[in-house]
Amino acid sequence: MTLNRRTFLGAAGVVAAGLSAPMVLAQGRPRVVVVGGGAGGATAARYIAKDSKGEIDVTLIEPSRTYYTCFFSNLYLGGFQELSDIAHSYGTLAAEYGINVVHDWAVGVDRDAKTVSLAGGGSVPYDKLILSPGIDFVDGAVEGWDVSAQNKMPHAYKAGSQTELLKAQIMAMPEGGTFAMVAPPNPYRCPPGPYERVSMVAHVLKANNPTAKIIVADPKPKFSKMALFQEGWANHYEGMVDWIGEDFGGGNVSVNPDAMTLTIDGEETKVDVCNVIPAMRAGHIAEMAGVTDGNWAPVNAADMSSKADPDIYVLGDASQQGDMPKSGFSANSQAKVCANAVRGALTGSKVFPAKFSNTCWSLIDTDDGVKVGATYEATPEKIAKVDGFISQTGEDADLRKATYEESLGWYAGITSDMFG
Repeated sequence: MTLNRRTFLGAAGVVAAGLSAPMVLAQGRPRVVVVGGGAGGATAARYIAKDSKGEIDVTLIEPSRTYYTCFFSNLYLGGFQELSDIAHSYGTLAAEYGINVVHDWAVGVDRDAKTVSLAGGGSVPYDKLILSPGIDFVDGAVEGWDVSAQNKMPHAYKAGSQTELLKAQIMAMPEGGTFAMVAPPNPYRCPPGPYERVSMVAHVLKANNPTAKIIVADPKPKFSKMALFQEGWANHYEGMVDWIGEDFGGGNVSVNPDAMTLTIDGEETKVDVCNVIPAMRAGHIAEMAGVTDGNWAPVNAADMSSKADPDIYVLGDASQQGDMPKSGFSANSQAKVCANAVRGALTGSKVFPAKFSNTCWSLIDTDDGVKVGATYEATPEKIAKVDGFISQTGEDADLRKATYEESLGWYAGITSDMFG
């Protein structure tokens, strides 16, 4: 089925279970605060505001006035999208849905007082709190690198200025230069993302710097869509990409941002661009709220509520929920389940059984798109995979082109679903 805005929004509907009694509130409308305005947070805020028809006061806290989607940011690196194509504002959420959009950093959560404190001063009260803060990085995950080095060796795993910087560095590479990537360990945001990025960098270099080389140091023995990517690299970028996995020292890596060197299993290489994607953890506000266990925030599959606090919900990349990958599609799917459950808890509206889905598309070269996806259900233990699908090696060009075009329709649909 070809996905477009209409079919994506139509398929989004059924989400979480039974009738529930509303919370007993002291006075006024119940208050929902959402921290993080990405695929999880913006979707949850919009659905709660839209479906409650004014019965719930919704506040969205997001520091950025313009949100750049991490999904499709690789296509900007590859020259298939402009930066403006992945940029979105919150004006429609405020103007058409009555959401109070606060552009500030959430810097603390008082679970007893039920307030979120802001960097700019003051606090926002809540009856239900939804955290969708995305990712932060694990300190010391890559020897020699921390966030202070991100302008020399960008991660570009939070889209926007980092993405622009990485593209500028790629375009400034000397003839025959070397692009290096340090890939992250599991689990991390967007499992095929680093390898789509390799493909997009290779696409640009093939056109502009065809004797350049790409080195990928990977701590994993395998990765998402591995056969598909390796087939594509061989077909489109023969001899350009050198993937070094765990078995060949890909997990024994250090970098020197000042000297612009990458050392793999004791062998130092001078590089011209180094894209360091470190190990990841839940956005820091989840830890400050006391809902993390290790690097991630465990949740109940039926409604995405925190296992540490029934009045806090955690969506998307930050959550530890089971079988779903950390992707924009997953976050959007989880947000609808959460929004339905939160609205039911606060107003007594019907709550439907939780169902989830995800698809991750990747572009390997012009009109050569591949995908992987699955459907999921809530069990007492986790979000559990029901069935799945994946593109096959050797598919014909027409099918690959249709897959890429399907991804464009999905992007239009999900961003409309997020931002209105």
